[in-house]
Amino acid sequence: MQFVNTLSQAPRRVLALISLACVALLAFGMYLQHVQGLEPCPMCIVQRYALVLVAVLTGLASLRPNKGWWMGWSVLALLASGFGAFVAARQSWLQWFPPEFASCGRDFYGMIENYSLSRAIPMIFRGSGDCTAIDWTFLGGSIANWSFVCFVLFFGVIATLLVRRR
Repeated sequence: MQFVNTLSQAPRRVLALISLACVALLAFGMYLQHVQGLEPCPMCIVQRYALVLVAVLTGLASLRPNKGWWMGWSVLALLASGFGAFVAARQSWLQWFPPEFASCGRDFYGMIENYSLSRAIPMIFRGSGDCTAIDWTFLGGSIANWSFVCFVLFFGVIATLLVRRR
């Protein structure tokens, strides 16, 4: 209970820390992609977009002391983290129970090169590439599993802030 009280006493600091955590997770994703050579699937890319959104929204929320300001941005960050958790949970499900046929369809870069952006964007959100592949693990969890844990943690902390400050 002391932890929850500490969270609600400095909501803007907590939101700034969430924003920094999202930036750190994005940097780690870039490291895995560009240094370790892991190619992200479209569901990973959607999770990155959700992380960027949570980072920006919590960063904006932490800028001003006005309660209405930070609560408004926090509600949007809550929705973005819920969306990210949903996508990560879906990818984790696909990894645990892979379908018999192609799980995500075409390669992301192949879609961008071969289709117009107006056709490629919807295809990205439907998923392409192999989202069932587990290329990296840490403590038995895949990137999608850890992404889900982080999004749920962000969701829980933001929800706690919103409920406690109401």
